[in-house]
Amino acid sequence: MEQDFPAYLVSRRGEGIEQRLGRLRLEDLPPGEVLVEVHWSAVNFKDGMVTQPGNRVARISPLVPGVDLAGVVRHSDDARFAPGQEVLVHGHDLGVAHHGGFAAYARVPAAWVVPLPDGLTTRQAMIIGTAGFTAALSLDELERRGLRPGAGPVLVTGASGGVGSQAVVLLAGRGYEVVASSGKVAEHDWLRQLGASEVMGRDGLDADPKRTLAAERWAGAVDCVGGETLSRVLRTLRYGAAVAASGLTGGSELHTTVYPFIIRNVALLGVDSVETPDERRRQVWQRLGSDLRPPDFDALVDREVTLDTVGTALADIAAARIRGRVVVWVAG
Repeated sequence: MEQDFPAYLVSRRGEGIEQRLGRLRLEDLPPGEVLVEVHWSAVNFKDGMVTQPGNRVARISPLVPGVDLAGVVRHSDDARFAPGQEVLVHGHDLGVAHHGGFAAYARVPAAWVVPLPDGLTTRQAMIIGTAGFTAALSLDELERRGLRPGAGPVLVTGASGGVGSQAVVLLAGRGYEVVASSGKVAEHDWLRQLGASEVMGRDGLDADPKRTLAAERWAGAVDCVGGETLSRVLRTLRYGAAVAASGLTGGSELHTTVYPFIIRNVALLGVDSVETPDERRRQVWQRLGSDLRPPDFDALVDREVTLDTVGTALADIAAARIRGRVVVWVAG
């Protein structure tokens, strides 16, 4: 093993943020039972946020960002993991309060580690990443509630974002009729290429705010926006339908009534991908390697970068200039 290794470091400097490609030693890594040689990571919105002055996301300084990572176990104090085993890690405090995936090595608690599912490479796992896992968890929750292909149109809001675009892919791959909603008109053709049967702007969701209920439209929904968008979705769900909500870019407040719940028997399903219990996390990743496996991984990729070029991608994702996934080749 190398005496020291490359790591992308983000540090607070007064009111500002310093970013640089530096080097760490194994003893610089935080405690944990499993040492992973990182092969791939990905750029997520949280990673972009930790580079912004005044952010409240990064809880240590310096910090190695990267809330996703995949690679090979090099040492383990936990019998469940053996050297040479391919694994992935995401969520928990990774890349926020614990050094993450933008370094050649990461040491993490064994409880955070997921064996790489059959059917996926480490690169494919990072194309999926936290965004794809959140989309898959949303779909899995809806199907637990009873949603099935052929039930009717399924709405995805914020469809051009990381979670939304992957939700379109996963739903279409399962045979659902997907209606994608996005305010980015330039991305509408791309969403059709991903599998949406219909794409509409935000105005397509308009429902009279004075009405407690609007016409029944959706057999189910994946909401990545929150706020007023989620309120409109709730008013337009069909009887017995559900919406899986994971986003708040449209606001953290929800103004609604009890009528959708008690008149139409709808359900609001909260989706969290950070502290998902270990057994549930593994179950959903197994589906991502089998019946939910995306048919065309590269269609989801915006670009591939390395540690010495990841800074540009971090700036781009913070400024919403990225469509799809940015994967980071770390091992080279």
